[in-house]
Amino acid sequence: MAVLLRTLLRPGRPPGVLGRSLGRREASLGSGSGAAVRVRFAPSPTGFLHLGGLRTALYNYLFAKKHGGSFILRLEDTDQTRLVPGAADNIEDMLEWAGIPPDESPHRGGPRGPYLQSQRLELYAQATEALLKTGAAYPCFCSAQRLELLKKEALRSHQTPRYDNRCRNLSQKQVAEKLAKDPRPAIRFRLQEEAPAFEDLVYGWNRHEVASVEGDPVILKSDGFPTYHLACVVDDHHMGISHVLRGSEWLVSTSKHLLLYQALGLPPPHFAHLPLLLNRDGSKLSKRQGDIFLESFAAAGFLPDALLDIITNCGSGFAENQMGRTLPELIAQFDLTRITCHSALLDLEKLPEFNRLHLRRLVSDETQRRQLVGKLQLLVEEAFGSQLPDRAVLDPANVERILLLRQGHICRLQDLVSPAHSFLWTHPAVGRTQLDAISEQVDVIAKRVLRLLEGPGTSLSQDVLNAELKKLPEGLPGTKYSHVMKLLRVALSGQPQGPPVAEMMVSLGPKEVRERIQKVLSS
Repeated sequence: MAVLLRTLLRPGRPPGVLGRSLGRREASLGSGSGAAVRVRFAPSPTGFLHLGGLRTALYNYLFAKKHGGSFILRLEDTDQTRLVPGAADNIEDMLEWAGIPPDESPHRGGPRGPYLQSQRLELYAQATEALLKTGAAYPCFCSAQRLELLKKEALRSHQTPRYDNRCRNLSQKQVAEKLAKDPRPAIRFRLQEEAPAFEDLVYGWNRHEVASVEGDPVILKSDGFPTYHLACVVDDHHMGISHVLRGSEWLVSTSKHLLLYQALGLPPPHFAHLPLLLNRDGSKLSKRQGDIFLESFAAAGFLPDALLDIITNCGSGFAENQMGRTLPELIAQFDLTRITCHSALLDLEKLPEFNRLHLRRLVSDETQRRQLVGKLQLLVEEAFGSQLPDRAVLDPANVERILLLRQGHICRLQDLVSPAHSFLWTHPAVGRTQLDAISEQVDVIAKRVLRLLEGPGTSLSQDVLNAELKKLPEGLPGTKYSHVMKLLRVALSGQPQGPPVAEMMVSLGPKEVRERIQKVLSS
């Protein structure tokens, strides 16, 4: 800050000095024209990673991998008052979990680091000094109270709040006098009346005359930390970012950023603003909704591929919408020119079906299936623990058999340890009185079921069982098929509702079914 203050009291220098010096510095790192594609995801660690952030990160990742480029994670932690403990680690951890890890990041490092903006303050100070020297920036001594009064007055008059540029034309003498009283002013950027036009890769040609609707923006706060406007321009240049893919809420600010590039004498990157990801009813995704954070989805058993699939399926960027695309397929099919300006409407009620599809794909792969068996063993242990009749139920072969049999009937691995599937792992506690209340023919029905399962190597398909179970009420006056099914379901699972009886019998296997039916006869 001391260097900046000395700059305030020195005569100006010609524009573009910083741009020339930085240009020379970056030329050796390949940031000039024709350089490889380099994109960045630059969230603020003021909260954990949510679906909206995941979509922005994913589109950057897809674009980078599609063109053989690099995907950079940069954390914009300059608003120190709003940082959430653990959020920075969570963002990177969740990108890893989602299968779209950055090539350069705070954890991984890289040639253009550091990747935390709070560790790059010297760069922002240098850029601010260059802007002050050319007169493109100036110190602002307005108090927070005055700025708040301006805002309230504008709102009272039904106008858009804006800074009135009060400090813009202070003389050097006035600046010196004020510095003596307030040695740490904020620094504002002097907006030009005519903003440059630019061609956004999604929204086409744009120009936003920011000077006519906004006051000069703060680019460096009194605490020495930059605002987003300066930091993103400086960092995108230093990191050699070729394309900026970010949310459409920043589209209007792009003219402001281009003015900053111009004042610093720096070549801007290409811009592509992504339409918003909204709820199915068109409302905005809110970070306050705990269920949109990736941690919640991971804890609930949803697969990363299912999330990547659904957030690309509901938007644009592909020739057609289809369920079940894997990450390599998303990379191959992604086309930036196909992104439209329309918001993407996300229907999370469809997520279980997306997850079912991707879970079946994992089960069909032998290596992935082994990993799922291990996870399911842990889930069963955690859910039932001491209720398990013996350790044999956790035998990998048994767990794998159940997973293969039930794969089309579940949306998440956790579904297999839900109450409806507890019969797979624990023995039901069923009293004879409970069974007699369902049917007077308990013993007869039980013996008929046992005859179906005669022989040590009996193996009945679900179709065969369905056909045989329909014959059980024959010759039993007043006994309905529905009563027989309810009786068997309770006998096998202890629950009046659940999967079809034939499915239950196949899932349990002949040996376990015989033991449970024999227990009915002996009770």
